[in-house]
Amino acid sequence: MTVPGSTTGGPVLLRGGAVLGADGDPVRADVLVADAVIRALGPDLDAPVDAPVDAHVIDCDGRLVLPGFVDAHSHAGSLVFDEGVQLALLRQGVTTIVTGQDGVGPAPGDGSYADTYFAAIDGPHPSYRGGGVHGLLATYDGTTPINVATLVPAGTVRHQVMGDDPGPADSAQLAAMRELVRDGLADGAVGLATGLDYVPGLFADTAELTALCTEVAAVDGLYVSHMRGGYEGNARAGLDEIAAIVRGSGVRAHVSHLHAPVDLAVTALAALEAEGAPMSFDAYPYSRGCTILSMLLLPTALARPGTEDLAHAIADDGGRAAVRAAVLDRVLSRADLGTGWAEQITLSHVPAAEFHALQGRTLADAAEATGTDPVDLALDVLVDSALQVTAVMRVPRPRTADDLAPLFRLPGHTAGSDGIFVGTHPHPRAYGTFARYLQDFARTGLLTWREASRHLSTTAVERLGLGRRGTVAVGAVADLVVVDPDRLAARSSYDEPMRPAEGIDDVLVAGVPVLVDGGLTHATPGAGLRRRPGRIDHEQGAAGTGGR
Repeated sequence: MTVPGSTTGGPVLLRGGAVLGADGDPVRADVLVADAVIRALGPDLDAPVDAPVDAHVIDCDGRLVLPGFVDAHSHAGSLVFDEGVQLALLRQGVTTIVTGQDGVGPAPGDGSYADTYFAAIDGPHPSYRGGGVHGLLATYDGTTPINVATLVPAGTVRHQVMGDDPGPADSAQLAAMRELVRDGLADGAVGLATGLDYVPGLFADTAELTALCTEVAAVDGLYVSHMRGGYEGNARAGLDEIAAIVRGSGVRAHVSHLHAPVDLAVTALAALEAEGAPMSFDAYPYSRGCTILSMLLLPTALARPGTEDLAHAIADDGGRAAVRAAVLDRVLSRADLGTGWAEQITLSHVPAAEFHALQGRTLADAAEATGTDPVDLALDVLVDSALQVTAVMRVPRPRTADDLAPLFRLPGHTAGSDGIFVGTHPHPRAYGTFARYLQDFARTGLLTWREASRHLSTTAVERLGLGRRGTVAVGAVADLVVVDPDRLAARSSYDEPMRPAEGIDDVLVAGVPVLVDGGLTHATPGAGLRRRPGRIDHEQGAAGTGGR
């Protein structure tokens, strides 16, 4: 699809829609966009007299014009070049993603660590082979319709310096890690991310994390943490550790995919704010989770990426029996699994050809179909797939929209999909989080449209320092989505997880239409969003295409 003005950044007039007024109610207003920003708002605007005859006009009658949504926890950074992923994001209204999550990402280094350990979550980056955060962000300039910001992944930093050494960092190693964090922030990263259930992030103690966060605090970046030890049964301990890091470093903090009992989460976050450690967090409107199967099942010593430790450990009957016992001890002790664990784990991505057909089946069902035991099947699947297996997990106490609304109303909440696009049976959150949020919360009145717009866009922009976006106002970067409240629907489900959302058919990034009538325009105005001291760089990048 070719759209007038789509590659030149020419004027675009969004005509006949509504924006949210000062009181939050929809107000009829046209929106005039030119040179990447909103130039005018008001009724019955005309295109500028000097606009080219093919200036683009989008009929927005009956629809809302909202700021582009920010996926505050995305795993699409290496896959955002794929048109299927682009369409899945844009059909939900996502115009910016934040990557480097859970402490793992391509930079620093040459990308090989992330490609090995998180291949089943992030997928391999098609072009990054080094150059740090600067080199990574450059891969997004003018190559995609989506903006990409990144965090410095602390697990990757530790791996660069210490490999998978489980010991504490000595002074020289800590100094080297701090230097890598400083370099990443100077190159434009918006903060630091940890994954404290993943190797080697789980080996970092609170003192190490506090030292790294001192570098983040020095530039007013954000510390983003997948908390230590799980969420359902250990959320308070994880939040307490983050609070200790905040007090020790002065950093601002954010909790990744907060998935805890709502009453506990609300109470704990309020208590921490009262203590002077206010936190933001991202959360998605689904009960089930998704992660790599090795983290769920294996003892840490066997879950190291890029090794054959597991294959060696189960090579004889005695070794297999010992590993089986360790797996059972692990799953039966988890508050989010426990008895019946094999029925609660669905295989999402299994690259091994022999087991590929098991994607979409629970471990219990797959074991019965193959005439084996769930533990033995899981071990064989992991070995044959070099540990690159993801799984969707049910939880014992699913939460309804009414249950989640108090959590989503908290001022620190941002929307983050934690979406994984790898595999043939991914979690539906990758294709439906933002549409489901609007469908189940804004359209039903559990949240106002203003609250929804703030949580899906503005709060993340402010917390992460993503520049002059996140509002529909004159002078703001024209990342905009046009929402039809009546048609809005998340169509992805656990049975059919890859169905795109409906109700958002027109999206602009930097004033350029990237989705029109529900289809990609193939324009690529997206950019690597680079942090500068105290702000995000809004100017065009070195290639003339990005860096806003």
